[in-house]
Amino acid sequence: MQTISNEDVRRRVKLENPWWNPPHKISEFYTGWSARPYLELFLPRVLDRSVKRAVVLMGPRRVGKTVMIHHAIEKLIARGIDPKNICYFSVDNPIYNAFGLEQLLNYYAGIAEVSLNRDELYVFFDEIQYLKNWEVHLKSIVDSFPNIKAIASGSAAAALRLKSNESGAGRFSDFLLPPLTFYEYLNMLGQDSIVDTSNKSAYRTNDIDLLNQKFIHYLNYGGYPEAIFSQQIQDDPGRFIKSDIIDKVLLRDLPSLYGINDIQELNRLFTVLAFNTANELSLEDLSKNSGVAKNTIKRYIEYLQAAFLIKVIHRVDINSRKFQRANYFKIYLTNPSMRAALFSPAGVDDPSLPYLAETAIFAQWFHSETLLHYARWKDGEVDIVMLSQKEQKPVWAIEVKWTNRYCERPGELVSLFAYCHANNLREASVTTLTETADLETNDVSLKFVPASIYCYTLGYNIIKSKLRPLI
Repeated sequence: MQTISNEDVRRRVKLENPWWNPPHKISEFYTGWSARPYLELFLPRVLDRSVKRAVVLMGPRRVGKTVMIHHAIEKLIARGIDPKNICYFSVDNPIYNAFGLEQLLNYYAGIAEVSLNRDELYVFFDEIQYLKNWEVHLKSIVDSFPNIKAIASGSAAAALRLKSNESGAGRFSDFLLPPLTFYEYLNMLGQDSIVDTSNKSAYRTNDIDLLNQKFIHYLNYGGYPEAIFSQQIQDDPGRFIKSDIIDKVLLRDLPSLYGINDIQELNRLFTVLAFNTANELSLEDLSKNSGVAKNTIKRYIEYLQAAFLIKVIHRVDINSRKFQRANYFKIYLTNPSMRAALFSPAGVDDPSLPYLAETAIFAQWFHSETLLHYARWKDGEVDIVMLSQKEQKPVWAIEVKWTNRYCERPGELVSLFAYCHANNLREASVTTLTETADLETNDVSLKFVPASIYCYTLGYNIIKSKLRPLI
């Protein structure tokens, strides 16, 4: 029986690091992809050596983590860093199965002729969750080699999040790469000029119909870089998004991480949650309709959230007080295009579009620590409220609409006015289909803005590190 030799491993390492040799370029496969604007936020984390920590790049499957790593390597080389001081390992390659991270580093040092103890090195471990007890190995690298900046990535989000929090305290810095924001979607397609950002207080467009057309396309296909450039994927999103992304998480990642036995039961629950994105649900109703015990459903929801498939948003009352028992909640897909892949793409007049627009707005925030809730009481509801971290008081509120009706009849926003008056909010936002306006009604200043503009503004400000509230 043949065995893997040291020379086999050396050849693999050299293959994965073509920039060590002239012309010191990354593979054309990666240069052929447009860089995600999130690279602007990720690269400073890679360069930062002021704190002795590894960067753990987390995110759903197929959102471009490996491509972004190679774009970061390209930027490092462009900054004048010796190409041999940068090393990349695709840890999921079977040839590395028998090795720990320090053994891989020793191969790197021998091939590139660098010093693990003296040279300032950048080492990328891609798909690190395939290494058993990876967090112990990575922590050891951080402690043993202060001159090595270690960057790890992985798609098994549940394992990465749990283990990095438990075992890497003080050693790891997490960075979440979400599905494409609407700003990134237009930017990567070279179409972000549709939106005028020159007025920082309010972005505008000269062609709202075209922007909405792009927005609906984003809702159906826009979460994954591969999908926005491939007509073949758009013609059959179920094969790519459902089979290659969702099913792999449900059928492989979560069962292997948590020992889930009834995969069909989990799959059915996710289908129900996806169909009801942006709707209020309860464990009681889900249990009655599925015949699954409430505790089991609660665990499944926790797993799906850890895997970046859904986000749970909890309810507050009209006075912004949290409920002691979270009997009711809303579930949002972290990427609205998952719904189109599971069922069918939504057309212009599809009744699901308002829910998908609300899902998209929430999705722009999912990477952040912003404290978002929805407010609901006996005879009213407000779609999104942001509470301050310290005082737990509302900072702003927004009603998500996919119609111009309330711009023309603001007095019908009874619930929004009630919530604002109860919490001394003087301003609030309402999304529309196409209209933009500022109105003073019932002692509340209302800012009406198209949902597509609002989504773009959120993504743009996040990338530009401007995280200011939109009110």
